[in-house]
Amino acid sequence: MAHLIIEKVNEVYLKIDTEPHVEHELRDRFTFEVEGAKFMPQYRRRHWNGEIHLFDMRTKRIYVGLLDKIVTFCEQSNYTYEFKDNKFYGLPFEVNDMISKEGVKDYMTSITGPDIKPRDYQIDAVYDALRYNRKLLISPTASGKSFMIYSVVRFHVGLKRKVLLVVPTTSLVEQMYKDFESYGWDASNHCHRIYAGRERVNTNEVTITTWQSVYQLDRSFFEEYDVVIGDEAHLFKSKSLVGIMDKLHHAKYRYGFTGTLDGTQTHKWVLEGLFGPSYKVTGTKKLIDEGHLATLDIQCIVLKYKPQKFDVFEDEIQFLIGHPTRNKFIRNLALDLKGNTLILYARVEAHGAILYEEINKRVKEDRKVFFIHGGVDAEDREEVRRITEEESDAIIVASYGTFSTGINIKNLHNVIFASPSKSRIRNLQSIGRVLRKGKDKVKAKLYDIADDTTLNSRKNYTLNHFIERVKIYNQEQFNYEISTIDIKE
Repeated sequence: MAHLIIEKVNEVYLKIDTEPHVEHELRDRFTFEVEGAKFMPQYRRRHWNGEIHLFDMRTKRIYVGLLDKIVTFCEQSNYTYEFKDNKFYGLPFEVNDMISKEGVKDYMTSITGPDIKPRDYQIDAVYDALRYNRKLLISPTASGKSFMIYSVVRFHVGLKRKVLLVVPTTSLVEQMYKDFESYGWDASNHCHRIYAGRERVNTNEVTITTWQSVYQLDRSFFEEYDVVIGDEAHLFKSKSLVGIMDKLHHAKYRYGFTGTLDGTQTHKWVLEGLFGPSYKVTGTKKLIDEGHLATLDIQCIVLKYKPQKFDVFEDEIQFLIGHPTRNKFIRNLALDLKGNTLILYARVEAHGAILYEEINKRVKEDRKVFFIHGGVDAEDREEVRRITEEESDAIIVASYGTFSTGINIKNLHNVIFASPSKSRIRNLQSIGRVLRKGKDKVKAKLYDIADDTTLNSRKNYTLNHFIERVKIYNQEQFNYEISTIDIKE
């Protein structure tokens, strides 16, 4: 019978000493084919076989966060194992027995004002995170994710630990800072913000930063941190973000927060390796049913064109986003809707600018229309968000990259998907933009624009993408209707 000796090398990696045949088994168990690899340059040039190996046979190392899966592997294979103590980093598995759910509830209640009452699922999530030191917490948009992050931050600050909070955008740096203040904390005395042009050296207990601002810094910058928290953790599969996590080899406490994963085992295991085992906090449908979010109606509108075949995806996209009738349909839809409306597009000049111009041609003088893309700075985006909260009939034409993630507008009533996509993360994050309850707002609507150019029963690329979106709606138990409109050439 084979035996494995498992040692924590640092807070990033485990080392596994075992027999050669078991090493091969571990490599196979923790190897994945990357979806879409065949379209990547490295694969086409034959520099890469399209696989990710989470167990390195050369170094015998694997991410600490996958410990539970290694144990499962041993049990399924009838192999014995032992944990070797590292005098500096301790045993691979640790649990904080002194953490109780009742104590977490009392603590979360004590660190905020009387207007904020911790919800049961928030208490359960924070309890699980603090008890096990590492956790990937999956909680949908508008579930109170920032409050859970705040609770974890305050706990560790109370124990004199330094916290690095990594977010994807400057807007989220500012939003997280303001959220902490709204919970009653004097963030100016405890938090330092890092993004373009800001000082990177600080003495505060908490650093809130974009990953772009720190990923190239020397390892010495990261050595002082005991805790790392990754917001929008689904983005951490990128090389730069993995690099940040690798440099934090002293950070014992690791927490990832995200609204959703892309549905692949590869994505999930990579993130669990970086942060720890995943924990589903709650679901969007449950939040709607419990009255925490606005009710959601999805109207899927399939625009049917003269049958035609596109040889490549790009040809189809260019046809659709440049189609005058399609763009005028989206324009008229936005102008006819009541309440604040967000139109999400993928390409700035080729589509976003056209939609913005079309709407401006017909909009009433007193109705506000905004155009948001990557070139609009964070302060201006925040100003748009603030103005929209005070409006009742504004239109925001925004790119997915700027407004599908992290922007909170409670007073948003409608979302229009103007550009086709099959991404589970993008779609659910975008839907989350409209689900927050606001003053006199209890219902939200999504208009999903799909396109059918089917020729001889062969579905076009973006129609297949729409089918994937419908699968997501079914999985999430959302209410939706599908209607078809013929497009005149």
